[in-house]
Amino acid sequence: MEIFVPGRLCVLGEHSDWAAGHRRQNSDIEKGYAIVAQTNQGNCARVEKLDKPIFRFISPEKKEFEIELVPEKLLECAKVGGFFSYIAGTLYQLCISYRKIGGIEINNYFSNLPLKKGLSSSASICVLAAKSFNKLFNLGLTIRREMELAYFGEITTPSRCGKLDQCCAYDKPVLMIFDAEDIEIKEIEIKEKLYFVIVDLKGKKDTKKILSALNMGYPFPNTKEDEEKHLVLGKKNKELVLEAVECLKTGNVKKIGEIMTKSQISFDTFLAPYCLEELTTPKLHKVIQYEKIQDLMFGAKGVGSQGDGTAQILAKDKSSQKNIIDILEKDLGVECFELNI
Repeated sequence: MEIFVPGRLCVLGEHSDWAAGHRRQNSDIEKGYAIVAQTNQGNCARVEKLDKPIFRFISPEKKEFEIELVPEKLLECAKVGGFFSYIAGTLYQLCISYRKIGGIEINNYFSNLPLKKGLSSSASICVLAAKSFNKLFNLGLTIRREMELAYFGEITTPSRCGKLDQCCAYDKPVLMIFDAEDIEIKEIEIKEKLYFVIVDLKGKKDTKKILSALNMGYPFPNTKEDEEKHLVLGKKNKELVLEAVECLKTGNVKKIGEIMTKSQISFDTFLAPYCLEELTTPKLHKVIQYEKIQDLMFGAKGVGSQGDGTAQILAKDKSSQKNIIDILEKDLGVECFELNI
């Protein structure tokens, strides 16, 4: 059968997932709130059963990876790291959880999802593996269970991801609410179409360094600055995200753009100083503040952990979306993608 798994964009609420994870030690920390949408780009695959208990993966570049479906071998492969480790980690979780599975081939014949740009390319592959086994072997897994297997599969590897990455398993935008280990997911009905431009800034960022710096002052704030950080990732984030959810439901697209811009200003003011080496972001600010596109957009902000990786711009309409892409690619030499919600 054919399976498509997109990437995901965190429209608002980055960092609130791990921050709310500290509620295990400090219940005064606010729950995390995030709006997550699926990308137009993703991974296309043809999947089929095999007679032998092996897993075969063919990448878009025609590179083949094959491994026996033996938990010990899968775990060993996952611990090594690298692209195929994500798949091995997810297979390991499947093998120790279900006896009903057998051999399978996933031919990932096409992918246009940018790697390492905050769009959850690794989570998309993990979800693809979980969804393929679920469909072929009629495991009866819910989307939430597919997400769990993909999440635990990825953290079996040296990589560390947040729990909002695997929302690429859904086919519509969702509101995610994080409370320590618990997650509540609510699908969001969208009244008006949103035209985003996702911008590959062609820069570099160290996500681990950013997360390490922002985790200082958790679970208990030690300074006034730490208290402000808790407020920005907690109560203020909740207010912005819930306001944006209402705007999605009522079709107030302009206000969503304003909230995005407000969120970015708050991040730059209160969080960026914790890791200036990674969060000064000259490339990001050059793009989102570029004079020629200001009349074509409602708002803009950074993506994922922030840094000079990726930007998201909310265009006023379809025509403005195309014009923004043309201007940025021609003038600034960046690469742009459409994302329509």
